[in-house]
Amino acid sequence: MIANTIDQEIKQAMLAKDQVKLRGLRAIKAAILLAKTEKGNNEEISQEAEIKILQKLIKQRKESSDIYKQQGREDLSSVEDEEISIISLFLPVQMDRAEVETIIAKLIEESGVSSVKEMGKVMALANTALAGKADGKLIAEIIKSKLS
Repeated sequence: MIANTIDQEIKQAMLAKDQVKLRGLRAIKAAILLAKTEKGNNEEISQEAEIKILQKLIKQRKESSDIYKQQGREDLSSVEDEEISIISLFLPVQMDRAEVETIIAKLIEESGVSSVKEMGKVMALANTALAGKADGKLIAEIIKSKLS
């Protein structure tokens, strides 16, 4: 579980006085704790749920970083980028575009989908097959291009 690893990493970052790493790790820990308490119980959450949380954190920081860059605030943008690099360490290795295209082509062939109207069926299959390994935006873009 990622939560257990995070606790150990936080201790190491505190001892090393690594403020950048500590900030990113604390963000992950806070998001996981929030997810645990949202369900109304204090049970462990699944690894898939943890991966979704990390992806959400990265997406939020990318959006913030882009906004800061547009506003000429490179100082704030760099803070977001640093946190992205820390959070990314706990995600599965991301597949490159060619690998994702191959898997999606196979899913389209297996499902028999031939039009963009049925894109949702392929998206559901792809999100299951590629969970945590590819960005949802990239998956949607590739499916749309293959079905067009």
